Amino acid sequence: QVQLVESGGGLVQPGGSLRLSCAASGSFFAVYRMAWYRQAPGKQRELVATILREGRINYADSVKGRFTIWRDTPNNMLYLQMSSLQPADTAVYYCDADVDRDDLWGQGTQVTVSS
Repeated sequence: QVQLVESGGGLVQPGGSLRLSCAASGSFFAVYRMAWYRQAPGKQRELVATILREGRINYADSVKGRFTIWRDTPNNMLYLQMSSLQPADTAVYYCDADVDRDDLWGQGTQVTVSS
């Protein structure tokens, strides 16, 4: 069974940084598109950043210049470096990946930005 497992969330003060990780495990051929989404309380899930297998990247306007997405394709890992965090970034962050053309989601990791 293929799984995505996120890690790295936590509590951070405004202006701080966190790095999220997502590991794809199990038996599969290839991971294609990977992405980070987030969902704040009472709000819809929103796209944070995507990265294609060939490396093309897109960011939501709200995180451009503050967040960096990258992937370790041989090891099926996805990362999100978050800097200059603001209270508005508080949310559950989810890893999403196209694994052998199946869309899979992780269980989510909580990020709380508060003083």
